Amino acid sequence: MLPQQKPSLTPPRGFPPQEFEQRLMAAQIQMHAQQLDALLLTTEPEVRYFSGFHSQFWESPTRPWFLVVPLKGKPVAVIPEIGRSGMMATWLDDIRTWPAPRPEDDGISLLAETITALSRRYGRLGVPMGHETFLRLPLQDFQKLSTRLAAIEIIDCAPLIRQLRFIKSPAEIAKIHHICDLASAAFENLPQRMHSGQSEREICQDFRMDLLRRGADNSPYLISGSGPDGYDNIIMGPSDRIIEQGDVLIIDTGTTFDGYFCDFDRNFAFGKVSDPTRRAYDTVYRATEAGFAAARPGAVLRDIWAAMWAVLEAGGALSNDVGRMGHGLGMQLTEGPSVSERDDTLLHPGAVLTLEPGMTYAPGKQMVHEENIVITEEGARLLSRRAAAELPIIS
Repeated sequence: MLPQQKPSLTPPRGFPPQEFEQRLMAAQIQMHAQQLDALLLTTEPEVRYFSGFHSQFWESPTRPWFLVVPLKGKPVAVIPEIGRSGMMATWLDDIRTWPAPRPEDDGISLLAETITALSRRYGRLGVPMGHETFLRLPLQDFQKLSTRLAAIEIIDCAPLIRQLRFIKSPAEIAKIHHICDLASAAFENLPQRMHSGQSEREICQDFRMDLLRRGADNSPYLISGSGPDGYDNIIMGPSDRIIEQGDVLIIDTGTTFDGYFCDFDRNFAFGKVSDPTRRAYDTVYRATEAGFAAARPGAVLRDIWAAMWAVLEAGGALSNDVGRMGHGLGMQLTEGPSVSERDDTLLHPGAVLTLEPGMTYAPGKQMVHEENIVITEEGARLLSRRAAAELPIIS
């Protein structure tokens, strides 16, 4: 059994300027290596990663926001005027604004002027364009920008950003560990708070309130699935289905503290459970142990996948339909890379990821287990508190 972690102390909110200076330095080293004059970032996690700008206003899709990371010097914010005071509270100095929303020219001219005025050494601009990325601006505006920057080659910088964010600082890890602690405590308290006769929705609403009372900021991802002696999906719910004796329930949560996520699940049985379902729980539990043992510096993610799949296959898995068995974790519920059969991302100390072995063990019945870990010099360390070794039975 994996060792349980000591509860974390509540970390301070935000980061000191030195944290952002280190992130910027690491980015600029890679930009030199890849011959990039600047990065153009448009999504909330990337803007927050380099600036510290943390606002719920991103829920509004009306206005685009831009951050330019130059090869030399601090990032430049090109943002709607409404965000000026908030951005001024960050470590950034150069904040350029326009009166958004202005659909006819929503910051594109100002952004183009900012980029073309930069010192140009390589004539190349990095924009995240690869897997698990998107541009948070209208396509026609990006086309206008590309025309304005015709003399500059625009290339994909998604791998650069993904590697930077995959390796977390001690301060980032402390925030993830803390929210994992809060969610672990709420999960451990859940058997005393739920019973058959409740709906999935009622149980999850109570669970969410418990998370908030314990100090979580938000629980934007909280799903559940249930059914007689098993469940058949892990991405829907909670529904109004009433839990009955003989049911198995899974709850999976992505809950946040200061903008950082945990992401793990727990399984519960009500009254009784069949031997095949017990064996499936034992199998995914042991698969997690195997993944934990394989997660060490110098390994690649497909090594973890292979270690877990070997246990699942030996335990009678009919398939794994999820497509991966874990992923990066941090400012987003799921970050790249993926723990998959084909991913050769090398593990380094500071990498934070989930271990998520899952199996279809009978037609229409799945069993999935998930824990959160960080890679250290000595190997993997749990961030979530380990699930029960045997499937919990709710009387």
